Formats: sequence, structure tokens, C-alpha cells
Amino acid sequence: MRSVIYVLTTLCVIGLAFWAYRENYATQAVLNQTDQLHIETRNAHARLAILRAEWAYLNRPDRLRDLAELNFERLQLLPLHPDQFGQTDEVQYPVAPLLPITNPVDVSTMNSENDL
Repeated sequence: MRSVIYVLTTLCVIGLAFWAYRENYATQAVLNQTDQLHIETRNAHARLAILRAEWAYLNRPDRLRDLAELNFERLQLLPLHPDQFGQTDEVQYPVAPLLPITNPVDVSTMNSENDL
């Protein structure tokens, strides 16, 4: 009986060692993937910062003004002035349409029936 218990215990230890071995490698693989994702995220942030800087550089007012002057014949763009903009209270918003009446009630017939 003791030998059966020893064999079962040994098999359990071997099974647990195999499980721990597999879990260790699975954990290392996930950690490597996480590190790779961190690197990709960092690179994406760096690319985004570069693109924002390029966008700001290309949208400089003096550069855009020069481009508008160079292409005036083709684009007919005029410079903006503060007096070209209106106030928010000058905006005419559309009037909301009235809801349709689906079941009209004739008030004159109702009053004459109640008087009787």
C-alpha cells in the first residue's frame, strides 16, 4: 500500500512540476508581448508628436498667407479680418416646425352636447 502512495505522490509532483514549467513559459511569453506593446506605444507617441510638430509648422499663418498670395489667381483667397466675423446673437437659427395634428377635436360640437 505504501508503494502505491509513493508512486501516486511522485506522479503528482511530476505533474505539478510540468504544469509549473508550462505556466512559467506562458508567463514569460505574455511579459515579452507586453514589453513589445509598450515599445510600439512609445514609438506611436513619438510619431504622433512629430506629426503634430509638422502640422504646426505647415500651418504657420505667415506661410499660409504667402501661399494664398502666390495662388491668388487660381484660388481667389482673401485675407481674414476680425470684422468679417459676426456675433453669436446675430445668428438666425431655424424655427422648429409645429407638430402635425393627427386627431383633431371639434370644440363647438362638444360644448353643444354638454349644454343639453
